Amino acid sequence: MSKLNKLVAAFAAGACALAISTAAASARDEIRIVGSSTVFPFSTTVAERFGKETDFPTPVIESTGTGGGLKLFCAGVGEAHPDITNASARIKQSQIDDCAANGIKDIVEVKIGYDGIVIANSRESDALELTLQDVFLALAKDVPAGEDGKTQANPYMMWSDIRPELPKTKIEVLGPPPTSGTRAAFVEIAMEGGCKSFSWIKDLKKADKSAYKQLCHTIREDGAFIEAGENDNLIVQKLQAAPTQFGIFGFSFLDQNSDVLQGALVDGVAPEFEKIAAGDYPVSRSLFFYVKKAHVGVIPGMEEFLAAFANDEAWGDEGYLTEKGLIPMGDEERATVAKTVADLAPMSM
Repeated sequence: MSKLNKLVAAFAAGACALAISTAAASARDEIRIVGSSTVFPFSTTVAERFGKETDFPTPVIESTGTGGGLKLFCAGVGEAHPDITNASARIKQSQIDDCAANGIKDIVEVKIGYDGIVIANSRESDALELTLQDVFLALAKDVPAGEDGKTQANPYMMWSDIRPELPKTKIEVLGPPPTSGTRAAFVEIAMEGGCKSFSWIKDLKKADKSAYKQLCHTIREDGAFIEAGENDNLIVQKLQAAPTQFGIFGFSFLDQNSDVLQGALVDGVAPEFEKIAAGDYPVSRSLFFYVKKAHVGVIPGMEEFLAAFANDEAWGDEGYLTEKGLIPMGDEERATVAKTVADLAPMSM
C-alpha cells in the first residue's frame, strides 16, 4: 500500500471512530414512551416514581393515541424512535407487519390490567341508563328501518327519540378520533354489541361480513358524535361546561373526576371498579404497552423501568396504580405477564 493510500485509510478509520464516538455521546439517556391517552396516567405515575427512586432520568411520555403511538413506534430502530408505546387496544397484525418492514423484529407485549370504557356526563344532569342497543342507535351512521333488513340514515336527534324513557335532550357525545385505541375498543365492544342485538344484523355477519362491519362499526358524522381529540382530560373539562353533553373515555378519568362526573349504566351495570374487575360491566377492555427489545441495553434503565411497572407494588391488587383507576389482573395472570417481562420474551410476529 502506498504512503498516500495508508494516509487515506488512516483518515477514514479515524473519521469512522469519531462518528461512532459522536453517536454514542448523543445517545438518549432517558426512555421515550408514546401512545394511548388511557394508559398515559398509569405510565406517567410509574415514570415519576422511577425518576425519583432510581438514578435514571424520568422517562419522557407523550400522549399520542394508540394508533399514533404505534405508527411512531414502528417507524424504525434507534434513538430517533420511541422505546415503548402504550396501547388501549391490542396491536394489529398490520401494525406488526409495519414494524417488521422497518427492522423491528422483536416486540415484547406487556398487558398491564383492565379498563372500562364509560359514557359519562356532568352530575348537574340526570344519569343515563342505556342498553348496548341504545348506544348503537344513538351513534351509528345508519340504523335499521324495520325488521326486513333495510337501513336508513340515523334519524335520532334526541335521546328520547330512541326510547321515551331517555332524556328529552339532544344527542351530543364527545369521543376519541379513529386513531384512538379507546375508539377502536368502543366500536368493537359497545357499537357492535348493540348492533348485533338485531337478529337480522347478527345473521348478516355470516352472510356478508364486510357489510356487517360497515354497518356496525361506522359512527355518524352529522354532529351528534363530536371528535374531541386524544386528550381525555379536555373531554372532562368540556362536560363540566356543557351538562347536557356526554363523553366517552376510560374508567380512570371518571374515577379521578367522580366528584363532578357520573357514568351511565350500561345493560343495568354501573361502571364501577368492582363490576369491571368481575367482568360484569359490558364495555371493558385490556390495556397494554409494547417494548422494542432492540433498545433494551442500549437506552439506559429500560429493564429497570419494566421491572418497576411489572411489580405488585405498582399493578397489584393493592398497588398504587389502582388509585389511578387501573383494574388489576388476577394473581396468576400477573405472574405470567411478569415472567414475560423478566424474560423479555417477544410476541410471535
